[in-house]
Parts: sequence; C-alpha cells; structure tokens
Amino acid sequence: MSSDNGFSNWLEECHSVRMTGLLKNPVFLLLGTGLFLGCLMPLGKLAGEAGFNPLLWATMIALVPGLCLAAIAGRPACSMASLVRFGFGSGLFAYVLPNAVLFTAMPHIGSGLAGLMFALSPVATALISLALGVRPPSRSLLIAVGFGFVGAILIVAGRQSLSLPSAANWLLVALIIPASLAIGNVYRSARWPVGATPTQVGAASNLLAAPLLFWLCLLQGGELNLAPFGNNLILVIAQCLASILMFSLFFRLQVIGGPTYLSQIGYIAAAVGLLAGVGLLGESYPLVVWLGAGLIIAGILASFANKPVKPTT
Repeated sequence: MSSDNGFSNWLEECHSVRMTGLLKNPVFLLLGTGLFLGCLMPLGKLAGEAGFNPLLWATMIALVPGLCLAAIAGRPACSMASLVRFGFGSGLFAYVLPNAVLFTAMPHIGSGLAGLMFALSPVATALISLALGVRPPSRSLLIAVGFGFVGAILIVAGRQSLSLPSAANWLLVALIIPASLAIGNVYRSARWPVGATPTQVGAASNLLAAPLLFWLCLLQGGELNLAPFGNNLILVIAQCLASILMFSLFFRLQVIGGPTYLSQIGYIAAAVGLLAGVGLLGESYPLVVWLGAGLIIAGILASFANKPVKPTT
C-alpha cells in the first residue's frame, strides 16, 4: 500500500490562497474535529433515552453531512468510479463495520469495554501506518498517542465497569472496532483519489455509508419507528449541525495531519464527552477520570511538536 498523488496535490493546496488561515492549521483541525465528535457522544446518549434506534441515528449522522457536502463539492477532477470505490472503502471501514460490531457486541461486553475499543484505534493506526509506511508517525506523535491512550483507559475505567465478558469470543469480536477504524484511517491516506478534494471524498464516504447503515437497521427486524425524529426536532438539528461541522473538518485533517495524527480525535472526543457529561447531563466522576483527561491534554500538547510532512509517492 503506498500513498497516492492526490495527497501530494492537496498538501500543496494547503499552502495556497484557496486554503488559508485556520483551515490549514493541523492543531485547529484536530481540536475542532475532536470537539464536534465529542458533541456526538452526549447527543447520542440523549437520542438513546429518547427512543431512537441507534443504527437509524447513525444513518442520519452519515446521510445529512453527506448531502450537505455533496451540495458544495463541485465536479470532481478524478473519475467518478475512483471516487465511488474510495467512498465505499472509507465508509465501510470508518462507519459501517464499527457501528455494526458496536451494537452487536455491546450487550455482551458492556459500554466500558466498548469505549476501550475506540481508545485502541490510535494505537492500531500508528502500528499499521508504521508497518505499511503510509505517512508513519514521528516520535513526538507516538508519545502523544501513548499519553492519550493511557488517559482514555483511565477515563473509561473510572466512568464504567471494565469487567470481562463471560464469553471471551465477544471480546475478540469487539477488537474488529479498533482494527476497522485504523484500517480506514490508513486507507484514506493511501487510496485518496488523485484530484479529489476533501469535500468530495467526504460526500462520497458518507453517502455510500448511509444506505449500508440503513440496511443494517432493517436487518434488525421489528418496526422502523420514525416518531422520535418528529418528537425531538431540536435534538435532531443539534446532531445534524455537529456532524456537518465535524465532517467538514475531518477530511481536511486527514489530508494535512495523516492517519495517526487524525486518529487522536477519539481522545479529544472522550475529554469533550467528559466535560459535556458534567456540564449538561449532571454527571460526576472520580479523580482518576480527571487524571485521564489531564493525560489526554498532555498528549495533545506533545502532538503539537509533530510537523505533518508531505507523503512520499
């Protein structure tokens, strides 16, 4: 697997007048993407309490940003076939597989271990990136990932139970989550279509993921209840806005930061979810959780020393 010329083209664009100011700053993109991703967690919790089907909610999170990005994306310079292939692979690894495994395994492993699976994603991304030579992380970035990983473990352990499931095979199934997310992170760097913009690949990834997620929702069986959408319009609007903003930054971050740098958004999201839980949901946590948040902040500060470099082609 080797990095594509599309990434080189877009890194050059980051220094042109077409991408100015904060939109070419990897630190801003990392914090912004992580912030909006973190907003999805408390909103998702509220959605569950309001009776939304989790996979139907996930479908909305993919569909609405996909339509919005497609509306402003313009005509791609790459072939439509290459964009569709990329979007299918990106959507499959980043959205469909993790969500399918999450909602299948969570009843057996608990939400604590499920959260830990997402904390493993940056570590898995760094290992795959190093092994395949796809924008491998620098030493400072590896240190940042290490700090963030320990911090995320402390947050998950302090907030929820980490007791092992009675059937160990479910833990092995759950490991598909970090593996799939990591493969998706590296895949996007290695197979970015030549000439495609972040907006275009973002639209393709989301729009191709949405029908697959909806299909999984139908496979669950039972009645497809749409009533919660009409009864919780403010919650739906808030979720759509957060997901649109998140994806508008996410694919730019992929271009500029690379797979391992991007993978840290999960750590930031965990810290944001923690603050949202305290400020909006009235939750309280032990000291170990706040220690974990401090380690995440230390990891992010360490990652600031990382200078994303132009990928080899």
